[in-house]
Amino acid sequence: MAAAGAAKVTAAAAASAVFRSNQELTRLARSGQLAAARRLFDSMPRRNTVTYNSMLSALARHGRIDEARALFDGMPSRNAVSWNAMIAALSDHGRVADARGLFDRMPSRDDFSWTVMVSCYARAGELELARDVLDRMPGDKCTACYNAMISGYAKNGRFDDAVKLLREMPAPDLFSWNSALAGLTQSGQMVRAVQFFDEMVEKDMVSWNLMLEGFVRAGDLDAAASFFGRIESPNVVSWVTLLNGYCRAGRISDARDLFDRMPERNVVACNVMLDGYVRLSRLEEACKLFDEMPGKNSISWTTIISGLARAGKLQEAKDLLDKMSFNCVAAKTALMHGYLQRNMVNDARQIFDGMEVHDTVCWNTMISGYVQRGMLEEAMLLFQRMPNKDTVSWNTMIAGYAQGGQMRKAIGIFRRMSRKNTVSWNSVISGFVQNGLFVDAFHHFMLMRRGTNRADWSTYASCLRACANLAALHVGRQLHSLLVRSGHINDLFARNALISTYAKCGRMLEAKQIFDEMVGKDIVSWNALVDGYASNGQGTEAISVFREMEANGVRPDEVTFVGILSACSRAGLIDEGLGFFNSMTEEYSLKPVAEHYACMADLLGRAGKLNEAFELVQGMQIQPNAGVWGALLGACQMYKNHELARLAAEKLSELEPCRASNYVLLSNISAEAGKWDEAEKARASIKEKGANKPPGLAGST
Repeated sequence: MAAAGAAKVTAAAAASAVFRSNQELTRLARSGQLAAARRLFDSMPRRNTVTYNSMLSALARHGRIDEARALFDGMPSRNAVSWNAMIAALSDHGRVADARGLFDRMPSRDDFSWTVMVSCYARAGELELARDVLDRMPGDKCTACYNAMISGYAKNGRFDDAVKLLREMPAPDLFSWNSALAGLTQSGQMVRAVQFFDEMVEKDMVSWNLMLEGFVRAGDLDAAASFFGRIESPNVVSWVTLLNGYCRAGRISDARDLFDRMPERNVVACNVMLDGYVRLSRLEEACKLFDEMPGKNSISWTTIISGLARAGKLQEAKDLLDKMSFNCVAAKTALMHGYLQRNMVNDARQIFDGMEVHDTVCWNTMISGYVQRGMLEEAMLLFQRMPNKDTVSWNTMIAGYAQGGQMRKAIGIFRRMSRKNTVSWNSVISGFVQNGLFVDAFHHFMLMRRGTNRADWSTYASCLRACANLAALHVGRQLHSLLVRSGHINDLFARNALISTYAKCGRMLEAKQIFDEMVGKDIVSWNALVDGYASNGQGTEAISVFREMEANGVRPDEVTFVGILSACSRAGLIDEGLGFFNSMTEEYSLKPVAEHYACMADLLGRAGKLNEAFELVQGMQIQPNAGVWGALLGACQMYKNHELARLAAEKLSELEPCRASNYVLLSNISAEAGKWDEAEKARASIKEKGANKPPGLAGST
């Protein structure tokens, strides 16, 4: 008996210890201390299903779905809560197939399980599959399941189906009606929303606020204000919704008037008003409001510190941060971001190193700061230390190495990613294009299409740039067809890339057709067409587009003038070219850069006006670059001006001492002039300066 009693006491003590550990585990998880929660979980000698479920929920809540799934698969026993938590986590992160796999394996399902699966499919736009799950639900279907389906129909624009299902429900509640209404307001169908709202037999404050939010989201603030006036007793949500609409639209006077009329202001309302001032850089008023706020939370502090930091008032932001009575990672991250914007990397790192707790945004901000300044080694060291990397972390490093020309490292990181998104693929593909590896870009585009990630306008724009560089017309037309089928054909960036692709393939009629079909054009669209005509030697057409551009009130930029001057040069339109060059400064107040001078040197040189070209180069207000001297050299060779050609070649050799082709040119020019000693001296310079062989000589001895 004594032994049995002792055993009961021991078991009770053990159960009590597990209970206390579970409570602490839940506390740590809810306070965001995931690493500490995981350490406690791993150290527990005994765990029950509640323990596993707490850890599972914590991992899922922090987006660590793969870890949550591994934990779930290793559970010694699972209850309905375990299954539902895992399915819900997979659903929330868009992993529909994985969620369905678990749902099908469940030993038994409750109403929550069916509702989660219906919601999962509905959110993914798989409405037929969602309806199939609803129809297969045994017994009396729960109201929540119906509501999930109604919401799915409404949010995906199938309002008639939503209303039909609503009418079929045995006992629709107010939430059912509001689900359909929310679908309409969130999709911007405010005319039908008003009609539906007026037909609702019963309405609550949620219904009124949904309508108000719909008008605000649609940008119709006058209608929102009118509707607000119809609400008999608006609650705080009503006031804040309209206030937020005014602030985001920049109508700060209307916002302040509404704010002053509020019968009761909570911290949310104050934060909205504070954010409105900060967005418009009205920092004096923002600081005054901040000082007057009776209660401030982490959002209040972060908003004002972020506003000061963005405005460059870093010392004021730092002083304010030092006054905070509690630790706020977001506020410190805002100051870090301000330092990084001003290239004060060491100050940002000092803030980072002094933080006791770092969240994912904080890590990514510091890593991104290093990457944007080309400090890739420092970024990688920090990236390797980061405990919980998200997709943004991986993508930042990929983009950094790609932009730095280190594609081998970029692709190495890409291959190590467990879950890639469209941005990951785009970073790699655009990286290949930027570094001239066009075939590799196409290869990865094909790999992307075989996977689950869908190409977006950025993907197609990068691939079209690769086509343009390779003049791969057949591939460009295939991409054009894919663009049409994907629905991204109307994207401005993709259409601009299409114009460049057809132009560089010599198909100006198709390029012009794309241009003419565009509803909205930007400066890049016009420049692409001008440059297309220029590169195809159609100077008159390029000038015609330039004049049309001016007539449409589009102001040309530096890139436009590079294109038009190049067009005049190739077509031999000397007077027109000189006129455009002068109009840069006289009409448009644009300072010529080296590319413009190179075009003019080429224009004058092709016409045999070598002395004028040389005078232009000598009179440049900026230092001539290799492009300028190269253009002059080409003209001198054409017209056998050996003295001027030798001078241009010498200048090229000074600017590019390791480029062997410059010394070869100099040697040839000297030889043609009969100056054999100078020719031999130029040849000897190739070995003396360790100059690289030109591409045509690669591999020769």
